[in-house]
Amino acid sequence: MTNIFNKSDFFNKVYSIVSKIPYGRVTTYGAIANYLGSKKSARVVGWAMNASHITEGVPAHRVVNRIGLLTGKKHFFGINLMKQLLESEGVKVENDQVVNFKNIFWDPSLELQ
Repeated sequence: MTNIFNKSDFFNKVYSIVSKIPYGRVTTYGAIANYLGSKKSARVVGWAMNASHITEGVPAHRVVNRIGLLTGKKHFFGINLMKQLLESEGVKVENDQVVNFKNIFWDPSLELQ
């Protein structure tokens, strides 16, 4: 199977989108992949988020799974850093899941037209 995109270019596109997520809002791996025209690449978006610590200014804590779970939390330094960062922005999190997920969901396909 041929790699259809350059991983570093794709990661940089992901970081560009993630940097636009407003304070106090969240989006999903799939929403980012869909916006970038690569609907089936949510997992690659996740890989980009896992590697985002090497790129300054990427608010990776604002990216969660499709139902609002903090599935990327293990890639943050500290025990509950992802949760703490979200809560510092006013996002309520219970049992590693964003409360009112649908109300604070930010869809780049709608917001970045």
